[in-house]
Amino acid sequence: MTEEERKAIVDSVATDPRQGVEIRGSGGVRKIRVAGRGKGKSGGYRVMLAYIAPHAPVYLPALLSKGDRANFTAAEIAGFKALTASIGQYWRKGQE
Repeated sequence: MTEEERKAIVDSVATDPRQGVEIRGSGGVRKIRVAGRGKGKSGGYRVMLAYIAPHAPVYLPALLSKGDRANFTAAEIAGFKALTASIGQYWRKGQE
């Protein structure tokens, strides 16, 4: 991944942290597609993002290059769910 591609991901997520399609069973993690250099969205990256609350940062728990793998395993998705639960608990404690 180039620095330009990384910046494109950060800009996209900063513009709309609720974008993408929620992955069933993930605890709210969403999947977006981001174009790779000269590849378009279909040959770029799948970025997972977790928007927990307006006062919390947006988390990017995983990224796949579509050339390497097409999807996440059921175990990885279960891991996203555990991660978002833990992050949510942390941020709720901070608001008490």
